[in-house]
Amino acid sequence: MQRVYHLSHIDLDGYGCQYLTTKCFDTIECYNANYGPEVKARLEEIIKKIEQDKFVNGNSKESLILITDLNLTTKEGNWIEKETIRIGAKIQLLDHHGTGAQAAERFAWYALDTKRCATLITYDWLQKHYHFDTENELAQIVKAINAIDIWVSDDDYFEFGKVCLGMISGAREINRILFPAEDRALKLNLIEKARTLVMEKEGNIHLDDALHHAKKAFFIAEKNDTKDNLVATYVTKLLTKDKARLTINYRGYKGLLGYNVGSSSLIGNAFLLANPDYDFYMDINFRGHFSLRGNDKLDVSKMAAEIGNGGGHPNASGGKVENYKDSFVYNNVKHFIQTYIDDKTGVSQA
Repeated sequence: MQRVYHLSHIDLDGYGCQYLTTKCFDTIECYNANYGPEVKARLEEIIKKIEQDKFVNGNSKESLILITDLNLTTKEGNWIEKETIRIGAKIQLLDHHGTGAQAAERFAWYALDTKRCATLITYDWLQKHYHFDTENELAQIVKAINAIDIWVSDDDYFEFGKVCLGMISGAREINRILFPAEDRALKLNLIEKARTLVMEKEGNIHLDDALHHAKKAFFIAEKNDTKDNLVATYVTKLLTKDKARLTINYRGYKGLLGYNVGSSSLIGNAFLLANPDYDFYMDINFRGHFSLRGNDKLDVSKMAAEIGNGGGHPNASGGKVENYKDSFVYNNVKHFIQTYIDDKTGVSQA
């Protein structure tokens, strides 16, 4: 038995790989990263998780680190190879980006094929090693992802793949840094919806028509509503459940810090109504611009003016953090913002 730790890219091809592996493996944990330093950061998370599972929790299953649709440098490859040997894990990389050619020549576990997308490479690998999808029920959705990802414009599945591409890039309702599992669940759910339509005549049009309803179906908990309201309710519940991790302070007032959540008027107000013990809601984006919402306990326009040269209304304001340092690790963002607020106000949280 294996416990699989699957790191993949954040586009259609990357999630397509995880769509397949989550159907293949009973015990799997998924992670996602964009190119650059986030790749190693996520791999470090995986190494720590394997160490915890193996040496703290006493899990005896063989650990496999699977990397798809991401290329590594030779330096990164050397590091992860040494780490997997140290913790007694196996590693396999499946990719199609030519920039990984040098690393592919260096490492036996680095499989590179520039003529197919990562989803197709993963599909063939799973079929070969795990007798996966023996009836080829997933072959068509894999072909559609391959057609659009490597841009085979004369392929019969190209137009369908084009809709799938926009479907994933447009699935921004849940922030992947704050809530990666839920964001991934939405995207894999949409790929499953696409699979049910891929064989239909004019399936690309049917999928395009169905996407709004597919998203609403994912977010509906009790009763139907507008999509914006459904998303606000869903995200508010996530924020409330995880509020201890997301809490910041300003001059003795307790607030919640969101990262690139968006829709502050809906979500910020919904959170404050659901959590009357909180005095303000703050959402910051990757450029350092922030929105503030209040509930008549704190004049957030004064807070915005003090910390971000901003302003607005007593319960709805915004501004910009000076010299903001973005991060793909939420705790780094939170630490930066709390330190920034403390420096601006001269108030220590110690």
